[in-house]
Amino acid sequence: MALHLPVRLLRRPDAVLRLSRTAAASPACATSLRPPARTFHRSSVTLVSLRGSRAVQSPAAAPTSSASTSAPPPPSSAQTPAAAGEGPAVALARDAVSVTWSSGVMSRFHHLWLRDHCRCATCYHATTKQRLLDTFKLPPDLQPVAAESTTEGLLVRWAEPGPEAPAEGAAAAAEHVSLYPWSWLRQHSYAPVLSSLSSSALPDGPADSRGRILWGSGIGAAPPTVTHDEVQEDRGVARWCAKIARYGFCFVSGVPATPEATQALVERLSFIRPTHYGGFWDFTSNLEHGDTAYTNLKLGAHTDTTYLTDPCGLQMFHLLSHTDSPGGTKAHGGESLLVDGFLAAQVLRDVHPDAYDILSRTRILTHSAGDDQTLVRPLHPRGYPILEHDESTGELIMVRYNNDDRSVLKVAEHEVLPFYDALRKWHEILTSENGEYWSQLTPGTALIFDNHRVLHGRSAFMGERRLCGAYVPHDDFRSRTATLRTRFPDVFADGRVAPTSGDGERRKRGVWDDGL
Repeated sequence: MALHLPVRLLRRPDAVLRLSRTAAASPACATSLRPPARTFHRSSVTLVSLRGSRAVQSPAAAPTSSASTSAPPPPSSAQTPAAAGEGPAVALARDAVSVTWSSGVMSRFHHLWLRDHCRCATCYHATTKQRLLDTFKLPPDLQPVAAESTTEGLLVRWAEPGPEAPAEGAAAAAEHVSLYPWSWLRQHSYAPVLSSLSSSALPDGPADSRGRILWGSGIGAAPPTVTHDEVQEDRGVARWCAKIARYGFCFVSGVPATPEATQALVERLSFIRPTHYGGFWDFTSNLEHGDTAYTNLKLGAHTDTTYLTDPCGLQMFHLLSHTDSPGGTKAHGGESLLVDGFLAAQVLRDVHPDAYDILSRTRILTHSAGDDQTLVRPLHPRGYPILEHDESTGELIMVRYNNDDRSVLKVAEHEVLPFYDALRKWHEILTSENGEYWSQLTPGTALIFDNHRVLHGRSAFMGERRLCGAYVPHDDFRSRTATLRTRFPDVFADGRVAPTSGDGERRKRGVWDDGL
């Protein structure tokens, strides 16, 4: 039975759906695809330009030395007023520091959280970007001596000695001072959440890799593509990463049709991830590895390595040749199929919310066992759901689906038929002609796609085909994308706001960098 997907999703002329900041937050359009039935709760500091700042004295802590008496007396209200040219208002409570932003919104930061995140030179290594502070030596009920609102950020004085304090008896140096930039505090506010950097469930900024564009069959009119020549430069690799992050796939044209050139292309992006299939593969339809991928059979839409605890992140294919067989059979068929799994999940959630919930909850055990020397199964004995979510936010983070690799279904009796019904609805969406993008790979054009998002397949073929390719770890791809975004922010800007400056130069990362 043909399933007609909603017009609003797949039948625009360009057949793509861009998630704007507003749309991304709406129930109908969010990539935060939450299961309906699941509910989740949620360096030595140089002090400059502090003239005029006012301190808040902790009601439960007193200065440890006369040196502290030089600080301005606290206001009787125990709150720092937001005077002109100063930072937000600050107030101390027994367990937290409150910051009231110019909008009137107040954020709370627990004392223990603040002390644990001090990034002075004695608490945080400026080169390795690793914590030097021993978190477990901090008393769980520690209290600051005072907190100040300054133009640079929130300045907190702690009663307990910092690791740089001299021997006992030199009380004048016993205070430890922490300074937290306002922009960093706002980005990492957790009570309440104010930024997508502190919660992936919120709409993402223009330079974030989750600024996705969902697509259907119409993407074939103008598929994301870069050239082999341009990715020889880092700016070109940045464009490549940006397209993969937004669309989940990208073609590379003008690639020399050799395994060597293809491997070098993959390594422009990241390291190759080896599996039981090897590292870089160069294969024909000879059933060498006991998998239907090594045949000429049709393959339905699926993701690879569902049986691995951590499925491979990205996958590259490059068709090196497709020729007539020695027996005279003409070469034909073998078209490649791509399906946006995140769009399919969104449609399932909108049209069949109960089915979406079932596929988000039901764990599926999978395996790879076509070779007598191999039996690969995931670490979790019951496997993983088809639709995997962030447990704290409910955001869809991965589609893990290959019906051919599914092991014995082990669910309760009352869950058997509902599961098969949900699986059928999922299959109908995946095989809708509006959601399938078919293309014919040719020598010289490589295809790379996000195996955590985009499902792939192929039609049956005749003749002799030679394909090469490799897997790329998702963590390494995201690392490459993050560093290139810093150097080439204009490449990643999606038009919602003006891009920040960047000239492509490698810059030294600071201790307050967004990614730390």
